[in-house]
Parts: sequence; C-alpha cells; structure tokens
Amino acid sequence: MPTDMRGRAETKEWVFAALNSVEMASLPWTIFQFSGLRNDEGWERLDGFLNVRLTHMEQVLVKREWLAGRFSIADILMSDVLRLVDRFDGLKAFPACRGYVGRATARPAFKKAQADQFAFYASADAKRA
Repeated sequence: MPTDMRGRAETKEWVFAALNSVEMASLPWTIFQFSGLRNDEGWERLDGFLNVRLTHMEQVLVKREWLAGRFSIADILMSDVLRLVDRFDGLKAFPACRGYVGRATARPAFKKAQADQFAFYASADAKRA
C-alpha cells in the first residue's frame, strides 16, 4: 500500500473496482462457464456485462503497467479477478488485460499471496483429516 495520501486513495479505488465492479461481472460469468450453461438465456447478458467491464479495463491498461502507478494490493486483487476470466479465454479480445495478468501473476508478491492462500486451505484440510 502506498504511503502517500493520493497513492493510498487511488489504490483503494482500484481495490473496490476489482471486488465490486469487475468481479461482480466476472463471477457469474465464470459460474456459467464452470456449469456449462453458455446456452442459457442469461448467458448473453452476463457476457455483455463482463465485456463492458473488460473494455473499460483494456482502455486503462493499454496506458499503464499498474493500476495505481506502481504495483500494489490493487494489482494483486484485480489480476486475480481477471486471471479466472483468462482461464476460460475470456481475455482473448483484450490483449492489454491479458498482458497485465501475466505481469502481475509473475510477480513475487502475487506468488506469495497465492502460496499463503493455498497453505491456509491445505492446513485447514489437514486438520480435518
């Protein structure tokens, strides 16, 4: 998290965008993907909803490497949200988004956050066994 007031504010804005705007569109989209419901009548609306968000993100990411100036928690969150979409080739038409996910997930901070999350669940599973 940046230490300056402006940087902190911008980072928080992108954290909220990741969790309340982009993920709001990507989560139901990925549930439809997982479930094989792409032919369902709601699919087109969900796909369109996500594409509006991705189009906005593409316009932002074509101009910058990281969301809030330098790599931050906002990038860890946003790249994780977009990573799931990319898993289903949903970023095929959004090369700046796809490049961003690649850059972010290659970073040591992202890898550590992901490893910590996996370790937490592995520990919980081991306790139940």
